[in-house]
Amino acid sequence: MPEKTMTDMDPAPEGKGETKMGNDADSTFEVLARIPMFRKTISQVVLTGFVCFLCPGMFNALNGGGGLLDSSVNSRANTALYTTFAVVGFAAGSFLNYFGARLTLAVGGLGYAVYSSAYLCYKYTQNDGYVIFSGALLGCCAGLLWCAQGTVMMSYPTESQKGRYIGIFWAIFNLGAVIGSLIPLGTNWNTNQEGDVVTGTYVGFLVLMLAGAVLAFFLIPPEKIVRSDGTRVQRLRHPSALMEVKGLWTTMQTDPYILLLFPLFWASNWFYTYQFNCYNVFMFNTRTKAFTGLFYWVSQIIGSLLYGFFLDNQRLGRRSRAIWGGVVLFVIVNVVWGGGLKAELQMARPKDPANPVEFRRMDVFDDGFFGYLFLYMCYGFLDSTWQTYAYWLMGALSNETRKLAYFSGYYKGIQSAGAAVGWGLDSGRASYESLFISSWVLNVAGLIIAVPVIWNRVHDTEITEVDYATKKDVEEIQGAVEMEHVTDGGKKVGSKEEGTN
Repeated sequence: MPEKTMTDMDPAPEGKGETKMGNDADSTFEVLARIPMFRKTISQVVLTGFVCFLCPGMFNALNGGGGLLDSSVNSRANTALYTTFAVVGFAAGSFLNYFGARLTLAVGGLGYAVYSSAYLCYKYTQNDGYVIFSGALLGCCAGLLWCAQGTVMMSYPTESQKGRYIGIFWAIFNLGAVIGSLIPLGTNWNTNQEGDVVTGTYVGFLVLMLAGAVLAFFLIPPEKIVRSDGTRVQRLRHPSALMEVKGLWTTMQTDPYILLLFPLFWASNWFYTYQFNCYNVFMFNTRTKAFTGLFYWVSQIIGSLLYGFFLDNQRLGRRSRAIWGGVVLFVIVNVVWGGGLKAELQMARPKDPANPVEFRRMDVFDDGFFGYLFLYMCYGFLDSTWQTYAYWLMGALSNETRKLAYFSGYYKGIQSAGAAVGWGLDSGRASYESLFISSWVLNVAGLIIAVPVIWNRVHDTEITEVDYATKKDVEEIQGAVEMEHVTDGGKKVGSKEEGTN
């Protein structure tokens, strides 16, 4: 990123004059006003949200025990998933920079459909090998999808919009899990017996995940996006694959502070193992797990929206919001895990995971159920605020699309490595107590170790003079839009095939 100099074009502090673009600002905004809504940043973030709504959102609904009575199969699949996810996550930024967000999202979405098909197959064949293979394949695909998602979400909005856009995305994404939870809830509501969910559940997930992969092809490349404040989303100029690998290493050298965020990244999916495969599986029966899952994801929507809008509160500078956001999150972490201690003391891992008698298996209509439901909702609220803060913090460190792609890849790689270890411990039958304590400790440690980055590296703006779009830049985009509507013999004129960009 070019060094900032004190010139007449220097941007005002964030939230105070962000729209300054030079002497031709008014004419530039007139051209911006003519760009179709579909090409606006909010539309692209919403579109990305719906891709994740249909793919990982549905996966999250399916993954609350996998709909299987024996959750150990789900644990082994998730161990394979997050192991490959961790490896691919580090290189996903290079794949994204080379092939573009459109293809990266689409390929990522296909892996979720394969995963759902494996559970459908397992219901009839008990072929756990296919389930584990699908988990490993999904890890590769998910690494690509989440890298593309993170880059779009962090680089497309203006600096003053990043918190609320992250919140909006997270709400749409988790709405997929809410609706996905309705599928097993509706198909299994009339039974309070233990067993796998019905066939229609898996078929419904499979169809919706395939639709998400197709939807990814409607994403607009970054070079065709100009933000509402007149700044450009940087165009990705794709070098060779070797240069991309070198760029990945260079980013680690030029931005070593990112290493201090790795504990925060590691903790961000670690607690899923305890929440899904320990607390939810032990406490509730089949239909009630779907019911609690529904409210878990609803609480995620509430948490991401509230926290995202808090992080964009313009009455505070961005550095102040980073500090206070960390303080608020630290309080949430300790209140939620402290509140879960009483329930944890009532739990012990069953000796036979296939024997329902050894689980508590509460039903929706049992006395005291809603207290345990509320705790599960608090776990969901904690997750959404943690993820929102992590993405917002990375987005506050840079506006450069390529660098954010690497940051996103690091985040998902480290996150998935942590999740792989967590799921591996569960499949190895680690005690519920150890998973509970480690989740709490990692959350606390992740925030404390990130303090130097939050305190010293977050500034009120990262905008430089070169970030602003000129009138010529915007007119070129407008001209490309208009030319796409001109046809000659059924073929587009003036619109170069974008391929997978």
